[in-house]
Amino acid sequence: MSDQQRYGQQQYGESYEGYDPYQQQPQQYPQQQYGGQQPQAQPQPQTPAWPGQQQPAYDDGQAQQYTQQWQGQTWETQMQAPVTAAPVAPAAVAEVPGTPYLPPQGSGGSAADAGYGPATVAGNTRVTDAQRARLEGRSPIIEPGMQPAALTAVLGLLLSGTAAIGTYALVVPLVILQAVTAAGWFRLNGMWPARQGIALAFAGAVTADVALLAAGRENAPAAIVGTLGVWVVLTLFLQLRSHADPDTRMSGLMATIASAALAIIAAGHLAADPDAVTVGAAAVAVAVLARALPLPTAASVVVALLAAAGAGIAVGGMTELGTGGAFLGAAAGVCALVGHRVASYDYPSRFVHFTAGVALPLAAAAPAVYLVGRALA
Repeated sequence: MSDQQRYGQQQYGESYEGYDPYQQQPQQYPQQQYGGQQPQAQPQPQTPAWPGQQQPAYDDGQAQQYTQQWQGQTWETQMQAPVTAAPVAPAAVAEVPGTPYLPPQGSGGSAADAGYGPATVAGNTRVTDAQRARLEGRSPIIEPGMQPAALTAVLGLLLSGTAAIGTYALVVPLVILQAVTAAGWFRLNGMWPARQGIALAFAGAVTADVALLAAGRENAPAAIVGTLGVWVVLTLFLQLRSHADPDTRMSGLMATIASAALAIIAAGHLAADPDAVTVGAAAVAVAVLARALPLPTAASVVVALLAAAGAGIAVGGMTELGTGGAFLGAAAGVCALVGHRVASYDYPSRFVHFTAGVALPLAAAAPAVYLVGRALA
C-alpha cells in the first residue's frame, strides 16, 4: 500500500485504489439545502423586442441562446438601419458659399424667392445679381453713392486749394489720387490681389510727377507721354517673363497698362495752370456730389453738369479765368461723370466704390483741365 492510499484510509476511513489527493473532486451540494433535489438553473432575462414587434415566447433553455444571438446581431442591425439626417437651419445653409437652400414645404416660400435657380443634376449654383439683372432686362449698374462722392469732393477741394498755394503743395493730394487710382482700377477689373501691378502703376505715376517737376510745365507733354511709353515697354517685358497661362497674362497686361496710363495721366493736374486746377477740381467736386443725389439718372446728369458749370463760374471769378471758368467747369464735369460711370459698372464691390469711385472722376478730368486751361490762359 502506498503512502497516498494509507493517507486516504486514515482520512476517510476506507481504502480504495486510484485515490489522488491533488485531483479536484466535483463539488457536491448538500441535499438538505435543496430538499433532496438538484438546483435548477436560474432563468435568463428575456431580451426586449424591437419597437412594434411582439416578444416571442422562449423557454428557459432557449433564453440564453437567443440573448447571445441578439447581442451578436446588434451592431449589424444598427449598421443596416436607415439614417435620418437632422434638419439644418436655413441660417447655417446660407453661411456656406454655393450651397442651395430650398424653403421647407408649407412655408410659403420658393426657390425663386431665395435667389436660386432650379435644381439640376450637375449642381445648383447661385445666380449672381448681375446675371439676374441681365435676365430681367435691368441694368447691372450700382452707383458709388454719397459717401464715395463726399470723399471725391474732399480730395477735389484739396487739389483746388493746394494748387492755389503752390506746385509742391499740390504734389501731396496728387500722389494720394494716383495711388487710389492704381488700386481701384485693378479691383474694378476683377484682379485682386495684384500688388505687383498696383506697385508698377503707382511707380509710373510717381516717375511722371518727378519728370514734370524736373522738366517744368512747358515740357509737360513730353514728360507725361515719355513716361507712359517707357512704362508700356516695361510692362510688356515683365509680362513676357511671367509663367502664367496666356489668358491670365493678357488680362494682367491690359489691366497694368490701363492702370499705369490713368495714374500717369492724373499728373496732368500738376502740368496744368494752377488757376485751371483750382477751377476744374472744384467743378468735379460739385458735379460728383450733385450726381449722387437721389434723382432719376437723366435729371441727375443734367443737374451735375449745371452744378459743374456754376462752380466753374463761381471759382473762376476768384481767378484770372473769369467767366471762362464755366466752360472749363463743364468740360471737367463731363469727364468726371464718365469716370463715375466707369466705376459703377457691373455691380462693383464696396472696395471699388471707395477706390475707383473716388479717384476716377478726378483722374479722368485731368486731360480736360490741362487742355482747356491752356486754351483759356
